Amino acid sequence: MDITRCGTVPSASGPATYFTGNVRIDMPFQAAAPARVGGATVTFAPGARTAWHTHPLGQTLIVTAGSGLVQKEGQPVERIRPGDMVWIAPGERHWHGASPTTGMTHIAIAESLDGRAVDWLEQVSDEQYQATSAA
Repeated sequence: MDITRCGTVPSASGPATYFTGNVRIDMPFQAAAPARVGGATVTFAPGARTAWHTHPLGQTLIVTAGSGLVQKEGQPVERIRPGDMVWIAPGERHWHGASPTTGMTHIAIAESLDGRAVDWLEQVSDEQYQATSAA
């Protein structure tokens, strides 16, 4: 058994390659093989979001604070709030982040396949994001 104490792993900024806006990643974890689950608590400032991406074995998001948005390609944007849980199927092209006016925090959990848990794609454009205001 391993216990990682709160405050022992510094917060990290979400890299601009994969995120737009101010994003903080806390307590990232990755289980040792043969387990393959990993994740982190991710906090998005208002307007911040991920790039489009997919997960080879899917992803679970558990919203813990604020007001967020999630979109599967080709589908309407969905608003997500604390207590909501989102399952993103393997290979599903999507993005998620905060609403334009309110930050959002979620716990993100995904399994790795052949050492890979995510495939990053292009950024969500400002035009695509601004079209979410009706959500």
